Amino acid sequence: MRKKYYQLAVVIINYKTPQLVIDCLVSLLPELSGINAKVVVVDNASNDGSGVIIQNWIDKHFNTELIDLVLSSDNTGFSGGNNRGISYADAENYLLLNSDTLVRKGSISLLLAAASKDKTIGLVSPRLEWPDSAPQESCFRFHTPISELISSANTGLITRIFKKFNVPYSVSDTSGFYDWVSFACVLVKSDVFKDIGLMDDGYFMYFEDVAFGYHAQQAGWKVLNVPEAHVVHLRGGSSPVKSQAKQRKRLPRYYYESRTRYFYQVYGQLGLFMANLCWMLGYSVSLLRSL
Repeated sequence: MRKKYYQLAVVIINYKTPQLVIDCLVSLLPELSGINAKVVVVDNASNDGSGVIIQNWIDKHFNTELIDLVLSSDNTGFSGGNNRGISYADAENYLLLNSDTLVRKGSISLLLAAASKDKTIGLVSPRLEWPDSAPQESCFRFHTPISELISSANTGLITRIFKKFNVPYSVSDTSGFYDWVSFACVLVKSDVFKDIGLMDDGYFMYFEDVAFGYHAQQAGWKVLNVPEAHVVHLRGGSSPVKSQAKQRKRLPRYYYESRTRYFYQVYGQLGLFMANLCWMLGYSVSLLRSL
């Protein structure tokens, strides 16, 4: 029997965050009214009863075919989990949505409308914000060896000197095109996946969105941010990386593996060497400042 085809498939990954998933669904589902949509929640082998909690909530509140819970036997990371959700449903567009997000009114319709305006637009993102509506940086330039110097030095002077290499763009109130955007919430046309393939599951977590944006742009697809669409991003639902980075603590191994994979794929062996060298130079500057 042929699969049903949807205008939109929403993919949400759960890893030991059942209440976040439920809160996300509560904000999302009213925004799908009138849209031929399917919501796919992928439990990434939480093994903590998350799947049962989410399924019980679905059974209690929805007697429809709108939401499906897919239980994975292995934790395949952010890319692998999303790929499983994408492969589960045939759709014209896919919304990859973090569990630690809350969808503001009208955002889904705005993203769909923006995607339909131009055939060359492949990815569309909303404005990410805190619960108090303060904006978050969510639009970026590609990581380069020079950007590694900027991030490790963490020094205003170096950031100003190499401003055009600084990865995050300042928050803007007007729509614009960028190298890549945060995959906390992003709409991806199915044609992009058909063109360049699914997400690279060699990235367990982090840099998968940068790499996907790079390959999409190499294939001629544009990445658009629509700040009129608002999505709250609580951050840190199932990963400690951002909080550890702020405290200058050593990050998990999968972060460094993903970083290495990205620089090797995009810049080759010499580029990876230069990225590491620039990072060490920047870190030396940071140590000197602390002394």
